[in-house]
Amino acid sequence: MRKRRSPRWARLCVAFGALLMVAGGGSIIALQATVSAATKSIKQENLLGSSTTVETEKHASVTGAKNILLVGIDQRASAKPGEPTRSDSIILLHIGADHKSAYLISLPRDSYVPIPAYDNGAQKYAGGKNKINAAFAYGSRGLTGNSALSHGFELLSLTIKKLTGITPDAGAIIDFEGFQQIVNVLGKVCMYVDEDTTSIHIGHTADGKQAGPYDINPDGTLNHKIKGVTPNFYAKGNHCFTPTEALDFVRQRDLLANNDFDYGRQRHQQQFLKAVVQQTVKDGLNSPTKLPGLLSAIGKAVTVDSGGISLEDWVFAMRGVDPNDLVTLKTNDGKFNSESIPGVGSVQLLSDDSLKLLQAAKNDTVAQFAESHPSWVAAT
Repeated sequence: MRKRRSPRWARLCVAFGALLMVAGGGSIIALQATVSAATKSIKQENLLGSSTTVETEKHASVTGAKNILLVGIDQRASAKPGEPTRSDSIILLHIGADHKSAYLISLPRDSYVPIPAYDNGAQKYAGGKNKINAAFAYGSRGLTGNSALSHGFELLSLTIKKLTGITPDAGAIIDFEGFQQIVNVLGKVCMYVDEDTTSIHIGHTADGKQAGPYDINPDGTLNHKIKGVTPNFYAKGNHCFTPTEALDFVRQRDLLANNDFDYGRQRHQQQFLKAVVQQTVKDGLNSPTKLPGLLSAIGKAVTVDSGGISLEDWVFAMRGVDPNDLVTLKTNDGKFNSESIPGVGSVQLLSDDSLKLLQAAKNDTVAQFAESHPSWVAAT
């Protein structure tokens, strides 16, 4: 295959945050063939459920502004069957009506919000205020496999709808464990690390053996440092991550240099996803040896609800979105607005301006909000 710079209409599209790859071979037949191969690799499930009323259409015109709910989960191999799954990151991908501008809006997982009552068929939830990531857990508890993911996502989507009035047009679950396989195919992912980051999960002993550097409580908080184990350290600056390092990096929140915890992890996950997208375009599109493996790995890492519109139609509609132009926004201006709630613990209260940002996503005025709140735009 002759290598060439992919034209704008043939660049990787970011519909659903999934890495839907579009070839730059120059002919519409080649383009359609690659889109078909890419979309067939993506798992599709009914995630939105009752939060949307869109009926499935084989082909449809994708017009107007779109809001896509992206949920990052971190399913560990040690998790017990039926154990509730909590959403590790919650991102609203807003696509402007021009289908050229795109914004990633992260919601802190400890945001204190009203969660509607819900019955997943195995356990009922009476409804009430809690951390937003509890919505996925309440929706999934008592269930396993795809059923747990579908019901967890549905209750989270209903919670977003109750909070913002936004009915997601589509949704996706991104499994960060699965993303390690994507990095395996790419070989490495290079990005700028914006703050010194110390791992609480991976380290090494004096003889070079891998070991956990900290004892971690069941709720994920740190207990104590383990003597004789040096934790992995990712210094501020340019860094090329191995697959293991990449997964480790996006999990960190407790020992970030700037003490920004969830906001820091959100930012790092956004930066990492953007770096993977950019490197997939650079190293994957024109590589006949890497492309099949990338498609397979993406299929295992991403589950999509296309909102009743075929993935092919989404891809072609979003072909004007350049992943290099993605803008990431911080709720609460990246600052903590915490409060301790009895029975719930420390939570984050969304500021009035944060709620205005979410309304801007509903009204397609995010560009104006970003212009008037420049400090809310995260460096990536």
